[in-house]
Amino acid sequence: MDDINKIVTHLISSPAGGGREHAGSVYFLGIGGIGMSALARFFKSKGLVVSGYDKTETVLTKKLAAEGIAVHYEDSLEFIDKEAELVVYTPAVPKDHRGLNYFMENNYNLAKRSEVLGAVTNDSYNICVAGTHGKTTTSTMVAHILRHSGYGCTAFLGGIAVNYNSNFWLQAPGAGSDKKVSVVEADEYDRSFLTLSPDVAIISSMDADHLDIYGTAENMEQAFIDFSARIKPEGILLSKYGLKRTEDLQADSHLTFHLQNENADIYAADIKMAKGSYHFDVIMQYWELKEVELNMGGLHNIENMIAAISVAHYLGIDNGKIKEAVAAFRGVKRRFEYVVKNDNLVIVDDYAHHPEELRALLSGAKALFPDKKCTVIFQPHLYSRTRDFAEGFAEVLDGADELILLPIYPARELPIEGVNSEMILGKMKNKNKRVLEKTELLEWIKNNKTELLITAGAGDIDTLVEPIKNSIEESFG
Repeated sequence: MDDINKIVTHLISSPAGGGREHAGSVYFLGIGGIGMSALARFFKSKGLVVSGYDKTETVLTKKLAAEGIAVHYEDSLEFIDKEAELVVYTPAVPKDHRGLNYFMENNYNLAKRSEVLGAVTNDSYNICVAGTHGKTTTSTMVAHILRHSGYGCTAFLGGIAVNYNSNFWLQAPGAGSDKKVSVVEADEYDRSFLTLSPDVAIISSMDADHLDIYGTAENMEQAFIDFSARIKPEGILLSKYGLKRTEDLQADSHLTFHLQNENADIYAADIKMAKGSYHFDVIMQYWELKEVELNMGGLHNIENMIAAISVAHYLGIDNGKIKEAVAAFRGVKRRFEYVVKNDNLVIVDDYAHHPEELRALLSGAKALFPDKKCTVIFQPHLYSRTRDFAEGFAEVLDGADELILLPIYPARELPIEGVNSEMILGKMKNKNKRVLEKTELLEWIKNNKTELLITAGAGDIDTLVEPIKNSIEESFG
């Protein structure tokens, strides 16, 4: 890790014009990943030459290319950057990848994304947001409040902030804070967050997930405990009230938050709903923030915002500026994102891919729109996750009035015998359910009117959202 710190420091402290004839270069294997792309944008902002490979072209890779970052989609040595001073890769890149093996065999400076993120934030004041769910939205909320209020921060996010249409921004010169501040989504996959050094840490949840990596829920919980132990001396931890093994979490200062449980140190009160928005008070001992307005669906997002507001208060940001920032927050792409919202039709798109995320999504949507028939289109993500949580998925999805399952999105995995979307379907009590291929889905949409439609999953279901919307509008106006 010390070597990576030195390499990163060298690259960002002396780009072209800083004593070099040419800008240094950084190459990314898996550049289209949401965390990878944030790092790519960071190095580009520092004047370095940035390029990379990804398996398929996406909206995000097209945007990177438009920003001057060269992206290629063929696993060919012809296109890689052989002059790269640093090669960043993600564990999702297969071990037989030609480019990866070339860099390994030729002793390039090769590092995982998590190691580079740890090095990039090594000398900053770090606000790190962890959790098996909630971390993307909460970290984006924190970063937005800091930016909107003028406090300022550099942000490395795991989703696209709708306000700024990006997952990365650099702290503006002359920002209100007198220190270099980074807001970082702390990813538990592959124990990535154990490279980070938080000054402020949030843990929103520790539900079992990534059992292909951790083996047991206990091992995964231990990783979160190890993450809390990385909080700097005199730092603070904010964790959700009621988490398993809360007593094992480590920090010099520790506060808990919760949606409405008054046993927590921080909670919401007097929650009201109006036209898809929430109004509530934030209560803390010796402090409260009255009449906060959140223009985003899902009660779980009030809880996420409580954590973000708590960080802003801890940093000393003015109450009025906090409320203004919260009211202006437009959400995160694919986190309870309103695709259509009118009296006749509501379409919500969400990244939910774990049973508890789906539970929060469905309960939030049905609470906001109780009179609308709820149709859910869900694409399971990973064979291993489907196998491990089939009963949980079935129980939660029974809450839909109508369910359509797409085939499993495999991502980095090979098929597992006997594991498919029908596995979930067979465990459900709801009779109004079916598995459809993507082409069959679009045909079904044309012939079935919907009122509240939810698309959910972490695979490529997002590519169907626009065609679904267009199909509904063409068929039913």
